[in-house]
Amino acid sequence: MLHTAAALLAVAAIAAVLRRGVHEPGYALAFGALVALGESVRSGAGPGAREPAPLGAAAALAYALLGECAGRPTGHGVLQVVAVVAAGALAGAAVQLARGRRLVLDHVARRVLTAAFAAACFQPLYNSGELDRWASGAAYPLFLLLLTVLTALCDAVLAALARRARTGFPYGPLLREELRALLGIGSAVCATGAVIALAVAVAGLWALPVFCGPLLLAQLSFRRYEAVRATYRQTIASLARSTEIAGYTPPGHARRVAELSCAVGREMGLSGERLTVLEYAALMHDIGQLSLVDPVPDGATALLPAAQQRRIALLGGAVVRQTGVPAEVAVVVERQADPYRDQPLPARIVRTVNAYEDLSGTDAEGAGALAVLERLRLGAGRDYQPEVVESLAKVVARAFPPALPGPRDPARSGPEDPAGGPGTADGPAPAHPR
Repeated sequence: MLHTAAALLAVAAIAAVLRRGVHEPGYALAFGALVALGESVRSGAGPGAREPAPLGAAAALAYALLGECAGRPTGHGVLQVVAVVAAGALAGAAVQLARGRRLVLDHVARRVLTAAFAAACFQPLYNSGELDRWASGAAYPLFLLLLTVLTALCDAVLAALARRARTGFPYGPLLREELRALLGIGSAVCATGAVIALAVAVAGLWALPVFCGPLLLAQLSFRRYEAVRATYRQTIASLARSTEIAGYTPPGHARRVAELSCAVGREMGLSGERLTVLEYAALMHDIGQLSLVDPVPDGATALLPAAQQRRIALLGGAVVRQTGVPAEVAVVVERQADPYRDQPLPARIVRTVNAYEDLSGTDAEGAGALAVLERLRLGAGRDYQPEVVESLAKVVARAFPPALPGPRDPARSGPEDPAGGPGTADGPAPAHPR
């Protein structure tokens, strides 16, 4: 729906501008080129990258809020704002495609829709003269500040909707994650967009390189940071595969546990750094198995006695502490085999997901998955936190909707596990188990 709405709006705006002509083409070209430049050097949208093209976002917002240029009133209107931003975003996306990077439609749609929102709030009031009556003087910057805040909230809502449609994760936690991200790069983008609009009103287009140069440098630095972060994660993933290469765990086990743990964590409202800690701990949850003389059959630590699970977890935590990851990751690995009431939430998730992965074996869907979930539910309240088990059931049900019923009330889960399996001491699987 977001893609369709943005496409229809962009086509209608471009058609209207072509029919009536471009108003003040010099201004349009300058801001359109700035948007295209920002989009062409955008960073990869990694786990922490809520705004991969801050320069493009600030330029689009500034053009939407532009009332004067060097003291002369403008009159480009809402449709021209949408057309210029859409053309700039598509031009930047074309550069990205030419460099071999994929086109992120969600990002382009958000850029068009948020620019349209800001322009619709500002341009009609300015062009009609209403803004001069009740927001002149010192009230004018305050009005622009208010509009930037509203535009940022609009973008957060759209971003959460896009991620909800793409991943199926609950909308509430996704929206909270987007809102928290506004305190970082989002606030810088909003402030820069408003300042550019005010500076161009006084100094003209010469203000663009003065105020956008530092933001461009910051964006290039942000790209390097994202590259370092991606390399760091790849190093952790490679370390996690050591147990697979040594024959202690099945191929892909750590990756599956990590993916499914992150899906369960999002279901339970984790986001940001807490989700990153969960992912890293889930990837390395089995590192302690390297201390074993004889591998556990199929690497299924969930079937081991509790004392042996704790020994493997403590040894794994000691190894993780030497890798340079945050201390919280080592704590999760160390405590994944403790009684769940003594564990932090990430450790509870890793324990439950690892048990699901170990117990499901090669039959991770359909009746096999249902049987494993029932077994975990029977152990809920003793070995596993009931809320984690039910969140896992929701994630698995989304992966196999025809085969699995929805989660049931945790209060109906019995305290005993007739199959005799104690909890687990390990970590993650995918958002689509196996």
